[in-house]
Amino acid sequence: MKYEVLGRLRVSADNGSAHIGAPKVEMLLAILLIRANRIVTADQLMMEIWGERLPRRATATLYVYVSELRKFLNRAGAEQSPIVTRSPGYMLTLEDGGLDYQVFLDLTEQGRALMREHRHEEAVARFQQGLALWRGPVLGDIGHGPILSAFTTWLTEVRMDCTEMLVEARLQLGLHRELVGPLYSLTAESPLRETFYRQLMLALYRSDRRADALKVYQAARSTLINELGLEPCSALRELHQAILLADDRVLCAAG
Repeated sequence: MKYEVLGRLRVSADNGSAHIGAPKVEMLLAILLIRANRIVTADQLMMEIWGERLPRRATATLYVYVSELRKFLNRAGAEQSPIVTRSPGYMLTLEDGGLDYQVFLDLTEQGRALMREHRHEEAVARFQQGLALWRGPVLGDIGHGPILSAFTTWLTEVRMDCTEMLVEARLQLGLHRELVGPLYSLTAESPLRETFYRQLMLALYRSDRRADALKVYQAARSTLINELGLEPCSALRELHQAILLADDRVLCAAG
């Protein structure tokens, strides 16, 4: 059985894939997956599901949700329930490779290692394989409790890091012209992420579009000052200066 959290939560088995219709039962499964092979206390589960405003008989209701989740996983193809009762709560047992975000993390780390070895084509393949697992926002934004929020923030950041490394590897392979369009989109989607501006400036300069590269710097500087009251980081300022001076020693080695 496979669990997929890189998008709306779903469970896949030999007989196909399935979504949980009940939002709170879906949240329960999400929390147990995030803490797979570890006990999650009943108090933690109730805090994630209901927050500070617990309903009457919250413990009994949680027990009902666990029962419903076990039934769902059984219908989805589990030979035996992976949900185990362990005082003071519950645990979901999970085998290696059964959770898509763990596969994504493995591929990202493989790509990172290949980058260090300057094996950029292989790194690109790993990053692309990892990013291809994503179907949308983490867990489809199903909840905002402390466990779910921290996990969503962390994994979204890893996704952005993976995207940055993919672009970096493709720049190293001389694919700057192909990257211009996607990088414009990335700077629009993440206007405070300075790495994408730097990569776009490099891609434009290497595509003989020096003036456009300088315009990107001005747009980045304006955004950062207006939004955060900050000047661009030193890497961005240094790249801007190198473009002004047409210093190919820096520009051809940058990235």
